[in-house]
Amino acid sequence: MTTDIVTPETADQVRDMVAWAVDSQTPLNVQGHGSKARLGRAVNIGTTLDLSRLSGITEYSAPELVLTAKAGTPMTDVYAALTEAGQHLAFEPPDLTGLLGGDPGRGTLGGLVATNLAGPRRVQVGAARDHFLGCQAVGARGEIFKAGGKVVKNVTGFDLCKLLAGSYGTLAVMTELTLKVLPAPEDTRTVLVLGASDADAAKCMSRALTSSHEVSGAAHLPASAASACDAGAVSSRGTSVTLIRVEGPGPSVEYRAKALCKELADFGETVEVGPGESRLAWAAVRDVQPLTEPLDRPVWRISVAPTEGPGVVDALRRQGGTVDCLYDWGGGLVWLSLENGDVAGQAERVRNAVAHAGGGHATLIRAAADVRAAVPVFHPQPEPLAALSRRLKDNFDPARVLNPGRMAEGL
Repeated sequence: MTTDIVTPETADQVRDMVAWAVDSQTPLNVQGHGSKARLGRAVNIGTTLDLSRLSGITEYSAPELVLTAKAGTPMTDVYAALTEAGQHLAFEPPDLTGLLGGDPGRGTLGGLVATNLAGPRRVQVGAARDHFLGCQAVGARGEIFKAGGKVVKNVTGFDLCKLLAGSYGTLAVMTELTLKVLPAPEDTRTVLVLGASDADAAKCMSRALTSSHEVSGAAHLPASAASACDAGAVSSRGTSVTLIRVEGPGPSVEYRAKALCKELADFGETVEVGPGESRLAWAAVRDVQPLTEPLDRPVWRISVAPTEGPGVVDALRRQGGTVDCLYDWGGGLVWLSLENGDVAGQAERVRNAVAHAGGGHATLIRAAADVRAAVPVFHPQPEPLAALSRRLKDNFDPARVLNPGRMAEGL
């Protein structure tokens, strides 16, 4: 299929392109560097609106904890500026390019917010949308509008930013974004609990997260995932590893880590690791690195109640086939790598297991394009919620020109 690529350099040029698309009824594939093109439904759109030239940090006030940048700004540029100032994006954005088979480090700020990605620290600080303060965007009626603001304490009525975050570019084209940033932690330590079963690990993580120790990450890697982890502090253990992270001022972190070692000892042997090993281990969890290979195996992202994740995995294993997994967010996020095969039948089994666990969401993160075009990638919505989604699309993009079908057929 021949693809036309247009690369606007200003918001006005984006507006003109969207207006042309509406007038000519030409759907647009909206993207930055394309690092997340394999997320969501596969769609055949002949014209790509490439935002990679809308790049650069336009305003960064470290004392005010606010950063504003154009949508196509590479995340590597954002991280460099934040690191120099001793700050970070607290929601710990993952880089899924290894999992999806792309080149690492190619993500953009707009793509990050459009997919609402968040890493292990989500249990403490929330997702990307919780740090998304404001934006400039182009609507599908060909107008430039602003939402939110450029200050942390901002009251603007209806929070349109919350709606745009996670919309995969189907409602508007964001051209500039403002995010809240925070000081990077002074110290980081991780308590490793060795040898716990998945069910016991869920209890261990729950105890840690409900303790007074301000845990900023709780994950569990079964033995197969732990052995495939790039972090030697995890892969060298020869057993399952449960990770509990604490961050903050040095003396406080030291005290809390030692206290957690004692309080979690009845779940297995406990080991404390320092900042360097912690960073490697949590980067592997954040980017789902243990499930990267083999690249042809479908990968699912499941959100359930933290205590229900092990039951979902057990139910799938009883049905046969290889099931590799890791648990994040205290057990509330389960990443599954399943044997390739009938993915439509696989989707039914996975979503039935989620339903029997009391409900949740199962999203197909990695699969071939033809599979993602045929199998619902996002968890099917109940009809009242699906009707609301259709009304939103009707109001924001009645001509269906912005990433149509990316999240659901017809939307």
